[in-house]
This record gives sequence, C-alpha cells and structure tokens, in this order.
Amino acid sequence: MKRLFDLILALSLAIPALLVLSIAVIPAYIECRVNPFFVQTRVGRHQMLFKMIKLRTMYPATDDLASHQVSANSITRSGRFFRKTKIDELPQIWNVIVGEMSFVGPRPCLPSQTELREKRETRGVYLLVPGITGLAQIKGIDMSKPQELAVADAAYLGGWSLFSDVKLIIATAFGSGRGDAATTKNC
Repeated sequence: MKRLFDLILALSLAIPALLVLSIAVIPAYIECRVNPFFVQTRVGRHQMLFKMIKLRTMYPATDDLASHQVSANSITRSGRFFRKTKIDELPQIWNVIVGEMSFVGPRPCLPSQTELREKRETRGVYLLVPGITGLAQIKGIDMSKPQELAVADAAYLGGWSLFSDVKLIIATAFGSGRGDAATTKNC
C-alpha cells in the first residue's frame, strides 16, 4: 500500500516538479557552469547503494561530505533559496518512481557516515526504504547527531499508516524540517 501511495503521489507531482525544475536549473547552471543536477551515492534499503538526484546547491569543488560537515560558504546564492524551499529535493521524485526512495522514511546517508550506519543497523532502520522526508527531519534532527537520528528513524518501524505519512509530508511542505545544517551554521 505504501508503494502504491508513493507511486500515485510521485506521478501526480512529476509534471509540476518538472515545470519548477525547468526554471530552477537556469540559476543553478549560471552560478556553477556545470550540470545543474547533483548525483550522489547514498545508502538505501538493506544498505544497498543507489544514486540520489538533487538540484545542485553547492559549488562543484565542494567535498563530498554530509551537509553538517560543509561550510555555509559552499552553498550558492540560488542554492540557499532552493534548500530553504526544498526545491532541491524535487528531482528525488524520480528516485521514488523507480523505487529507490519513498516520500517518507529515514533520510539516506552517505556510505562514509559509518557511525550513523552502525547506529541505524543496530536498530533495524535499513529494513525501511529511505525517504525524502521523515520523522527526524520534522523534529530538526540532522546527521550530525547519529544516535539521536537513528532512534528517530527507528520509530518509523512501528508500522506504516497513510495518515501519518500525509501528516509528515504536509508538515514538510509547510515549513517543518527546515533545519539545514549547512545553511544554518556560522561560517
């Protein structure tokens, strides 16, 4: 049922997302002069690696690190807006369509985030399909707090409900979960 919900929602949002992205790619390209889409290897369900797609928000020379490890100076001007409004996440609708992600679930981490991976593994979090948003994001818990994040992620294992997913998606759309570690820390 969750997969069906994800597919229906993803297909419903695909055209509007393409329209928004067709405009957003212009400043993303102008600022960086490279592909406006950013593809990064992430850890998915059963710890399988997959390629997550985002709209580029950081300069190309930025190291491949988690957001909380990156300087706020690495984020482009348009990237600050894209991250604040979550426009940079729209390409992940493709990841949802192909089944690598869900709209709601634990945010996929980088393969290099070993402490977080271990904490999630002990709590069974890798039984879940990773999400664009989730409980931890709504609570403002980012990947700089692996223990706290793994506990929040594991809470989602309690059983899926359409109502709770819709609540989390609406909360994200209306401003919850805007604690982007890269844009909120001091330079």
